[in-house]
Amino acid sequence: MNAERSAGAPPIHVAWLVWGMGALLYFVGFFHRVAPAVMTGELMREFNISAVALGNLASFYFYSYVAMQIPTGILADTIGPRRLLSLGAVVAAIGAIVFAIAPNLAWAGVGRLLIGGSVAVAFVGMLKLAGCWFPMNYYAMVSGMAVTCRVLGGIMAGPPLRLFMNQFGWRSAMMIVAGLTLGVAALIHGLARDNPSEKGYADRLPVCRVDRHFSIGAVAAGMAEIFHYRNSWLLLVIPGSMTGSVLSFCGLWGVPFLTTHYGMTPAKAAVLASAMMVSMAAGGLCFGWLSDRSGKRKPLFLLGCFGALVPFSVALLIEGLPIPILVAALLIASFCANAVVITFAIAKESVPARLSGTISGMVNMGTMSGPMILQPAIGWMLDFKWHGHMEAGVRIYSFEAYRAGFSLMLAWLLLSLVLLIFIRETHCRQIV
Repeated sequence: MNAERSAGAPPIHVAWLVWGMGALLYFVGFFHRVAPAVMTGELMREFNISAVALGNLASFYFYSYVAMQIPTGILADTIGPRRLLSLGAVVAAIGAIVFAIAPNLAWAGVGRLLIGGSVAVAFVGMLKLAGCWFPMNYYAMVSGMAVTCRVLGGIMAGPPLRLFMNQFGWRSAMMIVAGLTLGVAALIHGLARDNPSEKGYADRLPVCRVDRHFSIGAVAAGMAEIFHYRNSWLLLVIPGSMTGSVLSFCGLWGVPFLTTHYGMTPAKAAVLASAMMVSMAAGGLCFGWLSDRSGKRKPLFLLGCFGALVPFSVALLIEGLPIPILVAALLIASFCANAVVITFAIAKESVPARLSGTISGMVNMGTMSGPMILQPAIGWMLDFKWHGHMEAGVRIYSFEAYRAGFSLMLAWLLLSLVLLIFIRETHCRQIV
């Protein structure tokens, strides 16, 4: 059987199965990423905190997530994605337990730190598996499928989580998620493999083989080599605006904005946030497929950034929009923002293939810097513009305060649109 398998590369369905193990952890990680959006009232009352403090609590996830990106990329290239993903799932479960039983804000922050740092391995691990298990012309599309997985996690952190919390409370929900995450760790350990040869197939590329010999000198040389390429610098700044805008709105500030200024119930606002995540998933699949099909990266990336900036500006700067126009603008913005999936294809193709894990980690660090910076920054602006109005122990912010806060993410989107002009087109070809 193995001798027969070794005659060729792995079938696509086997590649999807192996890659799917990393996708499960990514699903769990994104659930945690956006869960605070439907917990804003509960967390503010439970820990007696302001918008700035809530933004910081939510961003503890991103602090450790971003800090782990470079180590994650290096580890993916050394110890391999299977070990990395299974260990990450175990630590994520521990973090969820800490968050669920946290007696105060400090311990809740510790839980968020553990979760963010551990699930940070998921996306880079998936990209490493994708590069090793799939043909080259699948890469952007697989990146788009990754977004689908994370969006499903975001949807579960919307209305389903809200309904469960209404019945049992947010702490019970987090404990259940912790148990499921341990199950994910077991599945990864049992089914995932670093490269096709470990399942009896031919490796697609020799560079996919994991180098178990870790060397600080080699790592430093690889890091220095990455920054010889212009795209590496630009991709540290550009994608954060696109992910940061959607995740700051859907993942924290959108629900209170919609309930306060458009009269939506928390459940309806959560449904709209989930619909934006679905739209985002569709955008990732569409932009990834079109990019692979056309052999172009840069034009679609520019189109996506522009398509996010304009409707977000309409939805968030103009007060009293008719609900259909508001919903349409938010759905279009989230769809276009996920042109950000092209980031990882450009990054991988812009450096030698042996550095794919390292560049993926560095670029994902830039991608996740968006919500890490914007969530607390918007919270700071909301508190700065707050006029002292409270309801049921929760601060209520004016439309002008939200407009000022959301302007921060619009400014970053505009900067990214300018920087995209300087990106070097890769034409879907890997440099040697």
